[in-house]
Amino acid sequence: MACQPMVVVGVGMVSPIGLSLAETAASARARIARLREIEWRDRRFEPFIVGAVPDDGLPELEPKLQGLNLQYREARLLRLAHVALEEVLSPLADKNIVLPLLLGLPEHHTTKPINAKSFLDKLAHQAKVRLDPKLSVAAPKGRAAGLMAFRRANVILETGEAEFVLVGGVDSLIDLYVLGTLDMHGRIRNEINSDGFSPGEGAAFLLLTLGTNAQKHSLKPLAQVIGYAQGQEAGHLYAEEPYLGEGLAATFASLFAEAPPPKPIGCVYCSFNGERYWGKEFGIARLRQSDQFAPDHQMEHPAECFGDLGAAHGPALAALAVHGIQQGYRREPCLVYASSDYGERGAILLSKSS
Repeated sequence: MACQPMVVVGVGMVSPIGLSLAETAASARARIARLREIEWRDRRFEPFIVGAVPDDGLPELEPKLQGLNLQYREARLLRLAHVALEEVLSPLADKNIVLPLLLGLPEHHTTKPINAKSFLDKLAHQAKVRLDPKLSVAAPKGRAAGLMAFRRANVILETGEAEFVLVGGVDSLIDLYVLGTLDMHGRIRNEINSDGFSPGEGAAFLLLTLGTNAQKHSLKPLAQVIGYAQGQEAGHLYAEEPYLGEGLAATFASLFAEAPPPKPIGCVYCSFNGERYWGKEFGIARLRQSDQFAPDHQMEHPAECFGDLGAAHGPALAALAVHGIQQGYRREPCLVYASSDYGERGAILLSKSS
């Protein structure tokens, strides 16, 4: 773990239930769900039910990017990320700083996968953000990617390569090819399939720095990062190996060994999306680390409100946890974890800033 505490000094988010973190958090607390039918049809010729961000809440694509004739999904991701980046960077509005960005991208691809490096270049142009080309990375690792990035972010901060690091994710599962593929796999929730999820879209980012840097720039820490860990589930959803739930259990064990919680965990933000697989996974991990959890700890799984946000899901959970801790309506320490379809697991532990 860090010699100095790593703290969150900015958060930004856009989701089907809010065009900002505060709006999303308020809607999630009120359990407001915004899932609706769209024109695209599944294999039974029934309309897909998704969590979509209102189009009029997103900025237009920059003229230069419009001329590139981008895929619909890539253009959508750029517009979603633009909104969340504007919010997360508001604490640095008067500072001319080049930032490393560690970005999670979709693990389920459409007809043509998104080129990670060129996406970062386009995003910098779209959102007018100065990104460090040497330190910025985009990884197509799904829900867990943004949480897995916390370890790398800490290395960058501790070595002094940068004073601030952005971590986050952006995704939209509302793509006809992606929806059709997931439907063929029997994973979309509908009237005849209760063991499925509602596809969604969104973006979320967290601005990280060390406590000393926050003080230097007169920034108020919103939460402190106690620890972070990542792992791999060999028996993931698309693997031939049997599912044993070892990946998340090992991730929790590593997290608590490196950063023992100062008191029993009071709240868990998890990437449950409605599929039973994920509940079994947490049950195994929770049972093996039962002494680390308060008996009456809270469980938050906001996918019930906005659907599965794909690669944005892990950072979105972290953003909501930071808001809950900072505003005092979520008990800390708070465990945030996310599991990706292809086996990646990521977890972080958050507390009030000291």
